[in-house]
Amino acid sequence: MPLIRQTKTFNHRERQMLAGLFLSKFSKQALEHLGFKSFTEAYTVIGYALDGKPVSIKNYMQEFDPLFPNGRKGWHGRQVRPDRREFFETFGRLSLVELSALLSPLLLKATPARRLPESLREIEALDENALENESVSKRLITGVAAERFFAAAFPSLEEFVGHKLRNVTRFGCGFDFRIQPNDSERFLAAEVKGLAGPTGEIMMTPKEHRVAEYLGERYFLCVVRNFSERPTLTIFRNPLKDGPEFVRRERRQTLETWHARISA
Repeated sequence: MPLIRQTKTFNHRERQMLAGLFLSKFSKQALEHLGFKSFTEAYTVIGYALDGKPVSIKNYMQEFDPLFPNGRKGWHGRQVRPDRREFFETFGRLSLVELSALLSPLLLKATPARRLPESLREIEALDENALENESVSKRLITGVAAERFFAAAFPSLEEFVGHKLRNVTRFGCGFDFRIQPNDSERFLAAEVKGLAGPTGEIMMTPKEHRVAEYLGERYFLCVVRNFSERPTLTIFRNPLKDGPEFVRRERRQTLETWHARISA
């Protein structure tokens, strides 16, 4: 693989162009590879994951459509812009695997690590494509895309007028955002969850549950739902008291270790 493909650093606009190129060239195969059920879902999730807008991803795809035999006309009859043409010449001949290797890290950069298989049955059942599908679409919806949707909506939320927002996900403190009132030292906390459809199951980790119980009225559960069509935000204040009913599920594990003494 040429060095430029391994060391290329994409700016904000180029990340979105890369996503549009990938969707345009591989069309439904691209959706299957990333684990999306529709182009609408892909535009929405990828758009927010790349800190952009869903319509931007769609527009970039349509700009590249006339350059690929994908059955769509896209922006047919419109001259391809020089920077798009250059981008196409550089990356348009890459395979699905090669383009995915460039795009997926950009999408998954801010998401938590995937749970590794533990049992022999899980290891035997591993399918590389299915595993990647889950790690891209599902992790985006439940991670970075939902968080960035919330951040984009924050200035218009009545609950947080006169507050400042700070992303603290990387600190692992039991919530994603610290919300600081201008007139108080007592911060609020917001944990963001995402759902592909209008309904579904969300999960709180033990730490999130403990922090939510401790902060009470200062803890907000913010659920971004329906990424597959049009995402909407539902906010629960003090969710353990006035939110959805959480049911505890306990999973016990026995850890076995194998030891050997190395003789001289």
